[in-house]
Amino acid sequence: MAKEKHLHSLSEALNEFIKENKLQKGIDKVMVRKAWEKIMDNGVNNYTTAVELRNDTLFVSLSSSVLREELSHGKSRIIDMINEELNKDLVKNIVLR
Repeated sequence: MAKEKHLHSLSEALNEFIKENKLQKGIDKVMVRKAWEKIMDNGVNNYTTAVELRNDTLFVSLSSSVLREELSHGKSRIIDMINEELNKDLVKNIVLR
């Protein structure tokens, strides 16, 4: 019980630190990039040159126009998969370029 209480306190302290230092946006940017890498297979990751979250829009730069066109048909599914991976509704739009 004491260990569980201690862990809970540590979690609260970390969350407070993140909030006080306004780090959540930066953490979200890193987590979105990791989620993209995890969700997409190596075929897509090999052609991904940049993944950037700005506000609620995910900008993904791809070096293949064919892949960009193919992924554009599944934007809403990609958004759903990323938000599910993050366990929060962070991405509302995706721009493939």
